[in-house]
Amino acid sequence: MLYVITGVDLPDSFELRMQHRPAHLARLQALLSVGRLTLAGPLSTTDDGDLRQSGVVGSLIVAEFASLADASAWAHADPFLAHGIYREVKIQPFRKVLP
Repeated sequence: MLYVITGVDLPDSFELRMQHRPAHLARLQALLSVGRLTLAGPLSTTDDGDLRQSGVVGSLIVAEFASLADASAWAHADPFLAHGIYREVKIQPFRKVLP
């Protein structure tokens, strides 16, 4: 089943986010390499396209896991949570209808 994982950043955590981004991306790449990642990316405060200027406020990940417990375990092992970038992580089951 697909799960939506939303990570909400602490204020002023952009530099820390950039420091731990390679480890975060490596985990996403591992999901992608086995066909379980649907989409992932940062959430921004504006639509200007310049994430450094506008500020990142979190992450959105849609990926396949065997269960809510598995999705939760994966999400709670993210370097962004371990290093104090995320202040909150939400995991919700998702059923893709379109397209």
